[in-house]
Amino acid sequence: MTLSDGPEHSEIERGSPVDYAIDQQARLTLATVQDSVSRGDGVLAFQPVVQADRPDRPAFYEGLIRIIDVTGRLIPLRDFMPRVETMELGRQIDCLSLSLGLQTLAQEPALRLSVNMSARTIGHPDWTRILLQGIAGRESLAERLILEITESSAMDLPDPVRRFMHDLQGRGISFALDDFGAGYTSFRYLQDFCFDMIKIDGRFIRDIARHRDNQVLARALQTIAHHFDMFTVAESVETAEDAAFLIEMGVDCLQGYYFGAPTIVPPWRSPSPESRRM
Repeated sequence: MTLSDGPEHSEIERGSPVDYAIDQQARLTLATVQDSVSRGDGVLAFQPVVQADRPDRPAFYEGLIRIIDVTGRLIPLRDFMPRVETMELGRQIDCLSLSLGLQTLAQEPALRLSVNMSARTIGHPDWTRILLQGIAGRESLAERLILEITESSAMDLPDPVRRFMHDLQGRGISFALDDFGAGYTSFRYLQDFCFDMIKIDGRFIRDIARHRDNQVLARALQTIAHHFDMFTVAESVETAEDAAFLIEMGVDCLQGYYFGAPTIVPPWRSPSPESRRM
């Protein structure tokens, strides 16, 4: 009889000790994130989004939230983000991201910036308060703010999203549908949502110059977006070959490591190669 046939291995294989250890680690990570968010220990990492006809100049930046623990270490997003989507902690992270974004826009009058939020945060009192206070009497600031909502969360709550967008677009704020094509999109909602731009999910963009399937799918998503008068942003552009193909394809904007990695050092202040990338 081998070890794999024994009762001890069967118990481990069922996962009790391992699952317990993983669960405990997840709980510790969430507790650490909660403490950090409560203290406001977060920063934005900025990644440029460029126009296809002017790829040498950013059209705007996406501000990606990064959470910092008490030691000053950045906590990997993959360790907690999927878990907090349906939790109050997820709403608090959205509040912190918005607050940091509004501060950045107030400090940089020429900047246009997008920040991420879940559709589940719509109507959250703290988030709403932060937004209204941040744009009060600042029409130009509101016009430079883009709110990115993931496709998955938007399609789960179509009616609240539609009302929310209609109200804030009236105040000058723009909206982007993030990760377009990543899930089972209900395309019939697009004509009601009226997003200003759609960000095509990176799985359709990577190696697009060489993969026929990605070319067909990306073109289809772009056609849908343009039919509804929405700008298209290609995410995860990582090579010159892919960038050239996408520009030729007619995509409006591009984002990815080929044009710049996310950096917590604002590129408009310190664009040197030594900028810290995160």
